[in-house]
Amino acid sequence: MCISLIAYKYHPDYPLIILSNRDEYHSRPTLSAHFWREYPDILAGKDLYQGGSWLGINKNGKITLLTNYRAPGQRDPQKRSRGLLVI
Repeated sequence: MCISLIAYKYHPDYPLIILSNRDEYHSRPTLSAHFWREYPDILAGKDLYQGGSWLGINKNGKITLLTNYRAPGQRDPQKRSRGLLVI
């Protein structure tokens, strides 16, 4: 199960706090948050299997966050990853 938390103006030193876990198949390779070579304005972790992400921010301050939805038996490996929405 994916869980995300957004706290706005809750902490005196940090006006925006975003926490999100990546609840995915543990064997799926990833990279930690970094600026992407192919999209240099995006800071995000990267799913090395399908090329998307689960949480990202761009240099203009736009934030994208995905949570997971699983429907066993309905997964189609031919479909594009929802993680591409982040980029």
